[in-house]
Amino acid sequence: MLTVVVRSTVIDARARSPSRNQEAAESSDIAKATNHPVQGFFQSSRNRVIMGLGGRMDCCGQCVKYSMFVSNFIIFIGGAIVFGLGVWTVVDKNFINELLGTNLFSGAVYVLIATSALVCLLSFFGCIGAAKEYKCMLLTYFILIFLIFVTMLIGGILGYVFREKVSQTMQQEMHSSMTFYGAYGKRSITQAWDVTQERLKCCGVKHYNDWRGSIPQSCCQKTFTDYKPCQDHPTPENIYVQGCLDITSNLIRDNAAIIGASGIIVAILLIFGMIFSCSLFRMIE
Repeated sequence: MLTVVVRSTVIDARARSPSRNQEAAESSDIAKATNHPVQGFFQSSRNRVIMGLGGRMDCCGQCVKYSMFVSNFIIFIGGAIVFGLGVWTVVDKNFINELLGTNLFSGAVYVLIATSALVCLLSFFGCIGAAKEYKCMLLTYFILIFLIFVTMLIGGILGYVFREKVSQTMQQEMHSSMTFYGAYGKRSITQAWDVTQERLKCCGVKHYNDWRGSIPQSCCQKTFTDYKPCQDHPTPENIYVQGCLDITSNLIRDNAAIIGASGIIVAILLIFGMIFSCSLFRMIE
């Protein structure tokens, strides 16, 4: 019984020995091939090429990343400027709205205020996505920036469109609103006229004679303490002679030009943000 077991073990060892010898031969061949001078040269050259490509790709990626940081910083500054201009226009020029006869100007300003605030927030969002190399954040940033780009471009164009139409609508609206001055329930129109005439030092639409009957106290120059003579017997010495139409039109046109140009400039800056975010998105594996 013991003799049979020993013989079977020897037979199994002999059966396995060719495969082991074959594996050893293959390992020896691989080692020889690897240690061969020519093959070693090509192998090391290939590794150097791959490492070189990886270095250049890393350098390019870092360049795009830092460019995105810089562009987002500039976009943030541009968005903050547009936001400040929009808020200043709404607060400081709100008294003219009742005399414009259209909501196009105020609508364009509110659009630019909202989009510029979003631009400031998204600039931080884009920087985080670039620093952490999150493809999802970069893709979201690209989509939102594209939508804001279209919105700000439209808002800037609307500002220029309103700039050309302001003189056409304002004269008719100012003449029609004069009939409601001092009327019951028309306090907003009365205040709009008073603030406009006091701040811009003007009276009437084109001349103080546009007021029929008694002239508003807001038309009188502030150098006089008694406004009664000014209202009953207006003269160039005690009343604002220049009409409000030209002054108001020029003021609105200038503000519309500034806000419209700012919106278009920021929209152009957003293009660079989209380019860098798209490039970085494709470089991240």
